[in-house]
Amino acid sequence: MADLLIRPAREADLPVVGAITVGAYSADGYVNEHDDYAKTLADAESRFRDAEVLVAVDETGEILGSVTVVHPGTPYAEISQPGELEFRMLSVAAAARGRGVGESLVHAVIDRARAAGVSHVVLSSSEKMLAAHRLYQRLGFTRLPERDWSPLPGLKLMAYAYGLPL
Repeated sequence: MADLLIRPAREADLPVVGAITVGAYSADGYVNEHDDYAKTLADAESRFRDAEVLVAVDETGEILGSVTVVHPGTPYAEISQPGELEFRMLSVAAAARGRGVGESLVHAVIDRARAAGVSHVVLSSSEKMLAAHRLYQRLGFTRLPERDWSPLPGLKLMAYAYGLPL
């Protein structure tokens, strides 16, 4: 997408990042605004402090989506191990869906991983997030069923990895 720029989030972006993230997960029925996880999704300030938040902006500067980039052993890490980079909370504003925003954000994470010299990019995704799974598979991610896990009863998270040549 030629008119799209991926850049680190700025403090002024954080309210929009939180709103887009909650909106994306809510629109797809993964959370409602009263869920505890919706509060976590809305808290872009904590992600900004404890991880790296990237945003996708259009030529006018409007934020279209975001992703949180996580290193192993840090507060937002779920499944990453040494030598890996993890991403979480990939989200795209409803009006920007179908424009390659999510794909561009994932490519930015892969570029960061390559620059950091790590061997893999990993992530967890709800078994219900079928559109996200198609994106990951199309980009070359493979399943890591041995790292699937469940943070809550009835919620299964599926693990994926993207291998980087060293």
